[in-house]
Amino acid sequence: MKKAIIGGTGVYEGGAPLRQEQVETAFGTVEMDVVALPSGEEVAFLARHGKGHSVPPHRINYRANLKALQQLGVEQVLATAAVGSLNANLPPSALVLVEDFLDATRQRPLTFFEGEDGNVQHVGMEEPYCPGLRAQVLSQARRSGEHVAESGVYVCTEGPRFETAAEIRMYRNWGADVVGMTNVPEVVLARELGLCYATLCLVVNMATGIEKSPITSEEINRVLGDCRDRATRLFLNTLAQPAPPRTCGCGRAAMKL
Repeated sequence: MKKAIIGGTGVYEGGAPLRQEQVETAFGTVEMDVVALPSGEEVAFLARHGKGHSVPPHRINYRANLKALQQLGVEQVLATAAVGSLNANLPPSALVLVEDFLDATRQRPLTFFEGEDGNVQHVGMEEPYCPGLRAQVLSQARRSGEHVAESGVYVCTEGPRFETAAEIRMYRNWGADVVGMTNVPEVVLARELGLCYATLCLVVNMATGIEKSPITSEEINRVLGDCRDRATRLFLNTLAQPAPPRTCGCGRAAMKL
C-alpha cells in the first residue's frame, strides 16, 4: 500500500472501506480504513481526530499516525486541514495547497529524533511539502475545473481554543495566510520519515478579528460540508493517477551531521 489520505475535521470518509487496519507502533496503536480506488489499488484512510472527532488537536498522537503509515509501506500522503483565513483573497470555501508553515505550538512531541540512541538527525525544510505531490494535486484540479490556490503559509497554533484578534494580527505580520491546529508536527514527522506529503487546507471561516461577526459552529459545519466533498473527490482522483517517479528530495531530507 503506497498511498494514504489523512482526513481532518469533517473529512472522514474516503469511499466504501474494504477493511480496517490496526497497526501497532512504538508510539501507540493506530486504526484506519482501507479504501479501494476504481483501479482496485488500495489507499489507507486515517481520521486524524479519530472517528466522530473524538481527539482534540493538541492530544492527537501524530507520531503513531505517521509511523503506522510508514509501517504499511505508504510513500505518498495527502492531508486535509480545516483552517481560518487571514487573507482576504482566501474566503470561506476556498481550497489552499500550502507551501510553507509557521510553528506556534507549545507542548507537542515534534520529532522522532530524540537522540536517545545516539542517532542525532536534522531535517531540511527547504520544501516542507512535496513539490511532486503538490504538482499532481494542482494538475488534477485544473483537469477537473476545481479552483485551488497554489500557495499559502500555514501557521499552526496549539488549540483547542481559537486565536485572539491580537494573535491573528501578529500572525498576519509574520506572513501567514491561514491558521489551524493540526499541521505541525504532522508535516515535520512525514519529512523525517521520508514520506511525500502535501496538505490541502479547507477554509471554513475568516480568523478572529478579520470580520466583525463571531465564529460559529453552524457556519463552520455548513462550509465544511461543501469543502469536504470537493477535497475528497480531488484527492481520490489524484491518487487514481499513476504515481510518477520520485524525483523530489523528500526521501533524503533527514541528515546526520
